Amino acid sequence: MKKLINVDKTFNGMRIDRFLRNHFGQIPQSLIEKNLRNGKIKLNKKKIKSSKKIQNNDKIELYNFEFKNIIKQKKEKYNPSNEIIKENENLIIENNENFVVLNKQSGISVQGGTKSKKNIIDIFAKSNLFRDEKPYSVHRLDKDTSGVFIIAKNRETAQLLTSLFRLRKVYKT
Repeated sequence: MKKLINVDKTFNGMRIDRFLRNHFGQIPQSLIEKNLRNGKIKLNKKKIKSSKKIQNNDKIELYNFEFKNIIKQKKEKYNPSNEIIKENENLIIENNENFVVLNKQSGISVQGGTKSKKNIIDIFAKSNLFRDEKPYSVHRLDKDTSGVFIIAKNRETAQLLTSLFRLRKVYKT
């Protein structure tokens, strides 16, 4: 059984392993690597490595790539109440079509982890502000740190802002 996926411009420059996890959900990296080595995943009819970056109009071919039985159930994400969503929406300083800037309070994580369920990204994922988009964390703030935090509304803005932080074009004080 062969499945063909056409890559659109939204995923330009994304690694193929990240694209597959984005597209199919939680696939173990080892399973992706094994299928790439065995030629069950090809890009434009060529064998590739997991670090290969995909481009607009690339064709990803999956041959007998069955993984549903192998994947363990992902842990439940934090499901915030409407009251918690409203409380966090009140912290917004700026909101435009590409990003949201908010005044993060101390005591709440930016993203979920082993020890923290309640987090900003999961709260805003359920917010009406991100109804059609996925919230992307642009930088980090520790759980116990308060301050200005930026959440991108699309992948392109997240990449741009992240690179600006990396190049120190955005100043944190």
